[in-house]
Amino acid sequence: MAQVLEFKLPDLGEGLTEAEIVRWLVDVGDVVAIDQPVVEVETAKAMVEVPCPYGGVVTARFGDEGTELPVGAPLLTVAVGGSPEQAAAPAPEAQKAPAASDAESSEYSGNVLVGYGTTGPAARRRRVRRETPVSAAAVVAAPVVPAQEPVAAPPGPVAVISPLVRKLARDRGLDLREVRGSGPEGLILRADVESALAVRDRAAEAPAAPAAAPAPAPVAVAAAGGRSGMGVPPAEGQGRVPLRGVRGAVADKLSRSRTEIPDATCWVDADATELMAARAAMNAAGGPKISVLALLARICVHALSRFPELNSTVDTAAREIVRLPSVHLGFAAQTERGLVVPVVKGADGRTAESLSAEFARLTEVARAGSLTPADLTGGTFTLNNYGVFGVDGSTPIINHPEAAMLGVGRIVPKPWVHQGELAVRQVVQLSLTFDHRVCDGGTAGGFLRYVADCVENPAVLLRTL
Repeated sequence: MAQVLEFKLPDLGEGLTEAEIVRWLVDVGDVVAIDQPVVEVETAKAMVEVPCPYGGVVTARFGDEGTELPVGAPLLTVAVGGSPEQAAAPAPEAQKAPAASDAESSEYSGNVLVGYGTTGPAARRRRVRRETPVSAAAVVAAPVVPAQEPVAAPPGPVAVISPLVRKLARDRGLDLREVRGSGPEGLILRADVESALAVRDRAAEAPAAPAAAPAPAPVAVAAAGGRSGMGVPPAEGQGRVPLRGVRGAVADKLSRSRTEIPDATCWVDADATELMAARAAMNAAGGPKISVLALLARICVHALSRFPELNSTVDTAAREIVRLPSVHLGFAAQTERGLVVPVVKGADGRTAESLSAEFARLTEVARAGSLTPADLTGGTFTLNNYGVFGVDGSTPIINHPEAAMLGVGRIVPKPWVHQGELAVRQVVQLSLTFDHRVCDGGTAGGFLRYVADCVENPAVLLRTL
């Protein structure tokens, strides 16, 4: 006899208390394998796929796409044990929704892990659709959220893991069942989707017979709550955007930073010509390439060893400044989902080569939408290279609960007095925003001046790079 087990939204780690349902990966009536991802959710830290520890038939889903659920709220129920037909049949009242601890059978993995569930091959199992749909009478008497209209299943399963790949295809109206994956076991990669879109776009550009111009459509009256004026529908780009998910977390954190931290900013222009020349010489010597960001990070962590006040946090409850033993360096990375700040752990113990590799790895993971909550937390100091946006300066907001952030503008040729003569040099503006509770302007200015001196004369740090 089948048992109906309730799977709840697990603890996603790092103090997260809720998540938004982005996309259901199974429908009511689907057969799921143990540890198969069943729903894609977005937290304040990242987008994750949640695996279900039970194997059986999905009998109910709770929450529409776009709904926020707290940790511990029911996600779905699964009928386990017996044949698929028995699993779909109504269970006696005494056997409905037992606790997870009662499910000691082959249909339960026990792998309800914090954050991402089971790793390894089990997490990549894809959903299998029943050949015979479950009738409405076969669904047990648990609260059921109406499922979407079923879509005819393709000959084989769609092998997609990355939420970013699915979003790209969804936004561009591409049916992933028409895409051949080039990854392991037919996994569909971003390059496969982009290639399919390029083929489709080229086909769409083929000459076609001119169509008759459509008749002007009457102006509709905007629905209540969506007005942009006197009975005129909202123009494109207007309207209300919910502050939730990553954007909501960013808004909360920045607001808290502005509310709690009495910040101040100082800045200085520096001649980066010698730094750029040193980097070119290091890369010309062979071996892994070293990025400008890695050199700036190496300078930054060395400066923090001289000015440890800036690698600290404030314990407001105890009214204490907590100086931190290691530098975990956050850096701003722009992605399709917005700006995120991955953290390089133990940056003060890394070489420029190691920093370059870690920056590249975390940036790639960020753009793929696969950062874990651990990748985005634990920073003690942030390096913000806003020069990539083509701007010279900024007054960044401190990444709470840190005490400071170093901003780096674009490096551009400018007139500069060098060795008593006017010359064209590679100039960069550096800015430091700091928590005035942890230090005064003298300390902040000393830190920034030391960073600028190292940028202008990188030979100071050759032994540590």
